[in-house]
Amino acid sequence: MKIYLSKYLVLSTIFVILFSACSSKEVYEPIKLGSDWEAYEASKHTIIDTSDNVALLEDRTILTHNGLVDVKINESDRLISESDGWVISASVDGNMSLISEEAPSIIKHLNLKKSVAGASISGNELAVIFADNEIAIYDINTNKVLFKEQVGKVTTVDSRVVNPYFTRGLVLFPTLDGKVVFVNNNKKKRLRTVIVSSEDNFNNVIAFELVQNKIIAATSYKILTMAKKEIRVKYEIRNIVYDEDKIFIATKQGEVISLTPELQVESKQKFPFAHFYAMVSNGDKLYILEKEGYLIVLDKKSFDYTVHEVDFDDGFVFTSKKSFFVNDKKILTQ
Repeated sequence: MKIYLSKYLVLSTIFVILFSACSSKEVYEPIKLGSDWEAYEASKHTIIDTSDNVALLEDRTILTHNGLVDVKINESDRLISESDGWVISASVDGNMSLISEEAPSIIKHLNLKKSVAGASISGNELAVIFADNEIAIYDINTNKVLFKEQVGKVTTVDSRVVNPYFTRGLVLFPTLDGKVVFVNNNKKKRLRTVIVSSEDNFNNVIAFELVQNKIIAATSYKILTMAKKEIRVKYEIRNIVYDEDKIFIATKQGEVISLTPELQVESKQKFPFAHFYAMVSNGDKLYILEKEGYLIVLDKKSFDYTVHEVDFDDGFVFTSKKSFFVNDKKILTQ
């Protein structure tokens, strides 16, 4: 009886501790609320999956940053990306389909024989990052392997995988272990490898862009800018968007920060306990969607802001150039 009672007390204590921890969890509460955000509309279909630059709808059609694409992918496929006029999908064992956006009846197939994490197309070349962190380039007309190399081992990966990037005779591979690999696309030869961050887990590159001829790459732990020299700064990044001469990041600590391409802080605003879902840059405003049902509208120059309640449920989030898509809702910016 004593043994049973002691177990009961231990379990009760654990329950009380867990319940107290959950019930005392703090969430973002705006100091002042503006009017409710009415600029939203119902979507015909619900988002069921997202990738780097595309979302998959429940009817298997595609939503890109530029809008809907009338292409359907196979039930057995996972959506990988949209690139150079093609929608790329693949089965878990590497059977890849490339569907032309202009003529969906044109489909190319490649059997890559293992799971794909990211892919991009330029002309007749396909650049691939595999789930085991191997990188490769293929000729999509002949299925010939033009380049292949193992980068490094990975264990756990953030779901935000960035696709390869073709530019100026190079293929840049943002890898799953926090690197950017430069491959000469003419010679099909690795030129150099740049480390963004070196954490053990969830260290894949989650954002990649060229800003003022500088390469900007980020993992969940660090952001890198690279031109003549490399600059790294530690941030726990949730979201990142780019303007022509600015970088905006939202952090896990509830901060929204404006950076120069050299990663110098220009402006900063703190939203205690905020959990940011996504950001959209539109005109002179930055729009930030927050988990508790708020839309923060922030002026890029002054960093003054207003907060508005907006109606949406938790689910997959995707952004276009001027809108947020959450489950079956489209939230418009102004």
